[in-house]
Amino acid sequence: MRLFDFSLKMNGFPIDKAKLALSKIQNTDKTAFEDYVKDKRKAIVQHHLQNTSFYKTLGTSITLDDWNTVPIMTKSDLQQPLEQRLSQGYTKANVYINKTSGSSGDPFIFAKDKFSHALTWAVIQDRFSWFGLDFNSSKQARFYGIPLDKKGYYKERFKDVLSNRLRFSVFDMSDEAFENLLKKFKTIPFDYINGYTSAIVQFAKFLNRKNLVLKSVCPSLKACIVTSEMLFDNDKVLLEKQMGVAIVNEYGASELDLIAFQNKDDEWQVNSETLFVEILDEKNQSLPNGEEGRIVITSLYNKAHPFIRYDIGDVGILSKASTFKTPILEKLVGRTNDIAILPSGKKAAGLTFYYITKTLIENDGNVKEFVIEQLKKDTFKIIYSSDVELSHEKKNIIKKEMERYLEPGITIIFNRELKLKRSKSGKLRQFTSHIKLDS
Repeated sequence: MRLFDFSLKMNGFPIDKAKLALSKIQNTDKTAFEDYVKDKRKAIVQHHLQNTSFYKTLGTSITLDDWNTVPIMTKSDLQQPLEQRLSQGYTKANVYINKTSGSSGDPFIFAKDKFSHALTWAVIQDRFSWFGLDFNSSKQARFYGIPLDKKGYYKERFKDVLSNRLRFSVFDMSDEAFENLLKKFKTIPFDYINGYTSAIVQFAKFLNRKNLVLKSVCPSLKACIVTSEMLFDNDKVLLEKQMGVAIVNEYGASELDLIAFQNKDDEWQVNSETLFVEILDEKNQSLPNGEEGRIVITSLYNKAHPFIRYDIGDVGILSKASTFKTPILEKLVGRTNDIAILPSGKKAAGLTFYYITKTLIENDGNVKEFVIEQLKKDTFKIIYSSDVELSHEKKNIIKKEMERYLEPGITIIFNRELKLKRSKSGKLRQFTSHIKLDS
């Protein structure tokens, strides 16, 4: 029995219909695909103007034949009760409802109509099939968080059974926990790993210390799919070495869909079937491919709730080789709120100097993980997990490098902990600024 598909159907999500629709979209030839996207985005705007009072108030100046008149939606626009944002004919009883993780600082509840949500799963299954993986039969080793309340915990465990996956806690990444995990890989024929980047990287470091390649321990392993957090180049090299399988980078958002998925050519292929992805400048003008800007996304099929020209809060670049049918995400720079503001007024991308610091701090050998917080314009705290304190010499090297990249006169505070505190979902936020952008 195809248990995963069956569970979707039992919950009212028409997965068979969605797979047929996806196949039809994918069979649209390149020349007709641009018309398909333009027709769908116009249709979804028209639907919500006619049926969603919440969107009518946002789109008072829309001209349907001029895409540039469609306003940009932000997360703050959605900070109101869900009932006030649903389209006519949709209620909490007949839609899929979930909540964003709040990693951007603006969590909210959202909804999808059931066909739209089924399409999401059709796209995900399609992408996983590129690497010979089937949600209905492939065994997954899952590195994710899990709710700690009893109801949420057992709900996720039940979903794990239906999805043929075994979940490993990302809240305990001690060597003892990894030893127990390794025993599972020796006895269970996992087909793939899926989960948070930082947790899987820590497992790879454990394997490196033991001089083990996971594929040799678990020969059935085909791929390792990382998601939800940035994958840095040197971490990808480590994962490729220690896992012994393809490392696949996934980029998605729960309120939208799978946004981009690494293909067999090592390109981050954007989901053009159900989404329209744009790169905009600070004045909301579309940027040519190859230029860096804000990632703004339109959900082409969600009739229950509008996500139209929705600013997801990320910054990225579409490749110059992109087409309407096959857009390629060349680079994901980070979040728009991952910005450090310095005393001189200079702004710096938090993840960029996090990466520079990372190359220094992890060469120490004792540091397992670290995060950076900006407390004041001139004050940064590096919180790191290590069994021993960083040497005075190492701290000075890191401080000088951060001053070189940022500016002189900044204060660096080092705080060692045995284990880093993660969010409730289990994600690790590499850089956090407590400074307001307009301050």
